[in-house]
Amino acid sequence: MVGEKRETFASRLGFILVSAGCAIGIGNVWKFPYVAGANGGAVFVLFYLLFLVLIGIPVLTMEFAIGRASRRSMVPGYKALEKKGSKWHIHGWFCIAGNYLLMMYYTTVSGWMLAYFYKFAAGTFSGIKADKVGEVFDDMLSNPIEMGFFMIITVVFSFAVLSLGVRKGLERVNVFLMTGLLGLILVLAVHSLTLEGSGEGLRFYLYPDWKRALEIGIGNVMSAAMNQAFFTLSIGIGAMEIMGSYMSKDNALTGESIRICALDTFVALISGLIIFPACFSYGVKPDQGPSLIFVTLPSIFINMPGGRLWGVLFFVFMTFASFSTVTAVFENLVAWMTDILKWSRGKAVTVNLFIVIITSIPCVMGFNVLSGLSLIGGRGVLDSEDFIVSNILLPAGALVFTLFCMLKAGWGQEEYLKETNTGKGIRMSEKLIPYFRYILPVLIVVIFIDGLF
Repeated sequence: MVGEKRETFASRLGFILVSAGCAIGIGNVWKFPYVAGANGGAVFVLFYLLFLVLIGIPVLTMEFAIGRASRRSMVPGYKALEKKGSKWHIHGWFCIAGNYLLMMYYTTVSGWMLAYFYKFAAGTFSGIKADKVGEVFDDMLSNPIEMGFFMIITVVFSFAVLSLGVRKGLERVNVFLMTGLLGLILVLAVHSLTLEGSGEGLRFYLYPDWKRALEIGIGNVMSAAMNQAFFTLSIGIGAMEIMGSYMSKDNALTGESIRICALDTFVALISGLIIFPACFSYGVKPDQGPSLIFVTLPSIFINMPGGRLWGVLFFVFMTFASFSTVTAVFENLVAWMTDILKWSRGKAVTVNLFIVIITSIPCVMGFNVLSGLSLIGGRGVLDSEDFIVSNILLPAGALVFTLFCMLKAGWGQEEYLKETNTGKGIRMSEKLIPYFRYILPVLIVVIFIDGLF
């Protein structure tokens, strides 16, 4: 039955912070600043904010609306809202698969953050030369026991949190993680801005360099901004839908979605204020990808006064960012088992604990034992898993959500608007429906095609 009694978040703040925690992840820290700097700084940021409004917020309201109206996880959520005899709920199974696939590699990367927090706290980098920092990362990747250990800690801790329930576990711990994350990021940003020569990094990051943007091509800058705006919210595999199922009806969904997008963007923007001033202060050009986090920044920290402390604080921040995402996505895995299989929460947590650990092992081994394995387009295990989730399941899922909410054969625009505008706050205008029906799907298809090719 639609809307039957279900555990809800204890507070509006809890819902916003848990949902934002799901969206805020490792990509916010290294990918957004780098892509912004490489695509004209403030020029990219301007387009990013535009596409966040045009794509991110609308699809986010749709996931929330499906969750809140159905009070169910993805498959039963679709079944509760779809027309009799229709098959929209099949997409729910792809969402469940996408959540498992995401955790098959994200838990490994989250384990890297935890491992580096430990390394800085234990003094591994004390007295080490800058040209040897990369070897620490390489040694970790070549050691499946070490990586597996920190991956398992991540999984066990996250499911232990969920075993306490939505309010006492997921909400309470994520409010702590997100509060700590926001505090740490501000401390780190202020410190970076006080470094000598930080102004050059700020100019590179935030100055609207139209010359650089034109050299790259405005079309390429817009494409990069559109992709970043879309992927930053993790929309398309039901990770946000489950949050909607625990929402109260007190507040309209548009305003809540805007607040979550604002928090996600805030963390991304402030991350740049940490990274670029530090890099330019020490004459280091920031690199894209894992090397920025695990090689470039540690090289800076070891040369910085009090660098061990700043390294510890940075990787505590990174650990909080990754754990907030992991616990939120794990909740989706637990919820589908309790909804569909009618298992107790304890049983769903235990079974998923073992499933995620076992299915995460190939990613751990993909950097050592299985390093010679070539999968999708010559990619390794982690990159292949990420390609399926990010380039196929997320955009394809967002398209399905959009069509489900807009078409009469699905849930329908009237029901979507009714649910979205229930409660106080910013309302979604009916005048936007033609845009949602005819233009938004085209933009999502563009992202999908761009991601494939």
